[in-house]
Amino acid sequence: MSRTGTSSPAPRRVLDWRLRFGFLALVWGFSFLFMKVGTEAFAPFQVTLGRLAFGTAVVAAAMAVKRERLPRGAWTWVHLAIAGLLLNALPFSLFAFSELTIPSSLAGICNATSPLWGMALSLVALSEDRPTRRRVAGLGIGFLGVLTVLGVWQGFDGLDVTGTSLALLASLSYPVGWIYVRRTLAGSSHSHLSLTGAQLGLATLQLAVVTPLFTSVPTGLPLLPLLSVAALGVLGTGLAFLIQYDLVAEVGPTTAQMVTYFTPVVATAAGVALLGESLSWSTPAGAVIVLAGAALTQSRPKRARRPFPAPEDAGLGERPRATASHT
Repeated sequence: MSRTGTSSPAPRRVLDWRLRFGFLALVWGFSFLFMKVGTEAFAPFQVTLGRLAFGTAVVAAAMAVKRERLPRGAWTWVHLAIAGLLLNALPFSLFAFSELTIPSSLAGICNATSPLWGMALSLVALSEDRPTRRRVAGLGIGFLGVLTVLGVWQGFDGLDVTGTSLALLASLSYPVGWIYVRRTLAGSSHSHLSLTGAQLGLATLQLAVVTPLFTSVPTGLPLLPLLSVAALGVLGTGLAFLIQYDLVAEVGPTTAQMVTYFTPVVATAAGVALLGESLSWSTPAGAVIVLAGAALTQSRPKRARRPFPAPEDAGLGERPRATASHT
């Protein structure tokens, strides 16, 4: 509010929100392709470390421009370190490892199960998140879609169980992190940008410690994998967070989180068209069922004001926001 009691005009955006929404869907969808290309030359931990380092640099630059300070308080940093593990370091690494043995398109579809895991966990961990028939039905439909993607009637013939399991565990890590953040950092007085910058920085430090212990120095730096890791961090982690934050502020979390349902479509199209990945009928059919179930689990009564966050939001949309994540 201004001193005269009238609302200040909203800042004018250069690009229409629909263009930014589409860009976000493309960036997050292509992130699975970037990971696939990156792991052709670098170890999964190295891909994740590079991704986090580039992403942190982008957010740090935004903090410098806006003159944001890092948060204070020992417990705040402890909570942010755990959030960085659950929402960044762990799922990013799991997805990178999974793509050693499964197509990037399948990893993108597995990521779409995150709202389903979130729904299941919230029924247990969040007393205010009451189930409805529609949401429970969405949970059942979503997991039916997962079984369709996996081709359960074929006995998982031709499916790499380890890689698929890692991708599904990565998608599970996000809602676990959201619930932790909701219980520990949702009421923080620090700015969202400040908390996210600190979280990404801590996740980067975690990978900087782990990576040398389990990998050796790359023998070379091939241009295409290196550019893929840079794009994964700059576009898919750093810039994507800033755009998502801006979208939530402009059009609200409900509209902004719909980008989740376009990400696997882009990931599948990119994997098939650019990497030549094979695609059986059950994969896109199951993906449609998964997305339909996920959409139902996100439905809320009209009076509800705080829907559960989407994977790309991870605490930065529907409630007081503290952390950032990305597929």
